[in-house]
Amino acid sequence: MNRPIRLVSTALAASAALILTACGSGGSDDDASDNIKGAGDGDKKASASADAPSPADRAKRPEIKLPKSLQVDFASWTNSDPKLQAIMDDGKERLLASYAAIINQDPQDDAFTFYNTSDALRTGKTWIKGFTDENLTLIGKARVFQPQPRISPDGSGTLFYCVDEGKGSTKDTKTGKVTATPADDALVLYRTKLRKTDDGVWKTTMVQTENGACK
Repeated sequence: MNRPIRLVSTALAASAALILTACGSGGSDDDASDNIKGAGDGDKKASASADAPSPADRAKRPEIKLPKSLQVDFASWTNSDPKLQAIMDDGKERLLASYAAIINQDPQDDAFTFYNTSDALRTGKTWIKGFTDENLTLIGKARVFQPQPRISPDGSGTLFYCVDEGKGSTKDTKTGKVTATPADDALVLYRTKLRKTDDGVWKTTMVQTENGACK
């Protein structure tokens, strides 16, 4: 069974909990457009204080380590607003944790369950199990770019970003067979919704994806 490197959109396409939609910036959480507007506008002038946890950030975040066989590059992943940077930081760790759970062959991976909750956690576990049942792991390279974080009036957060998986592949851990990500599936737009916990962690509650919406 061939599974491209991308998260959620492959194994969870059949899940009724997720609807593949195009995404846009601004407006309410329900607003959407065919492409990300102003993508790549992440502020590169983030101050050093943006990386420092706030006094309310009391959580002990898990350490995530990926093997050299999978490299993930986050391009322009900075913002001058510390609150938006916090969303981006936890969103980044969630994506890495998802990759790590596949590589560790563990749907209950500590880092994955730490950064995901609600629908994102339930459907994510199903997605990871799809890989583990097929003895598949992830190798190659992925580039994550054009981040757009936002805090909604109700206090929830959204984070849109693109992932280029053109250099990513799956590998059968038993046979060693490598399957490259199809070119048509290489660029994936992610739309994630997050909610901040009392300990200051922006946990992802929902993930939606769309192929071909990124340039």
